[in-house]
Amino acid sequence: MFRKLEYQNLVSACIRRAASLHQIKIIELNVQSEHVHCIVSFEFVLSASRVLQILKGLSAKLFFGYHAKARLRYPRGHLWSREKFISSVGFVQLDVVQNYIRTQGIHHGNRTLKCAEDVMEIYPIKPVGVYINKN
Repeated sequence: MFRKLEYQNLVSACIRRAASLHQIKIIELNVQSEHVHCIVSFEFVLSASRVLQILKGLSAKLFFGYHAKARLRYPRGHLWSREKFISSVGFVQLDVVQNYIRTQGIHHGNRTLKCAEDVMEIYPIKPVGVYINKN
């Protein structure tokens, strides 16, 4: 679904917006053509599964709001699959995981965003998943 850079930028902006609305801090985000890698930090009042539910659900709603034609491909509004991978990451492993996520574009041979500012140039909404780093 996210083969075009325009869609990668849009879904990245939607994930960042969903995170900002729920005080979830995105440390690293990499959108590939068929999956997303993300490191987030959040308060203990939320569970990892709830954070994932927020990010997937709200980002899908925002994505379909900005890209109405996507409803033709996903008429039931299921942008994300049921599959997920969640892992807690400590500060010792954080650099390793960040490097892994940053190099996924090279690994998959895709273009990726350099930073959040790239997203903001195309979709000017307030920025704000999958590896989870619990505070």
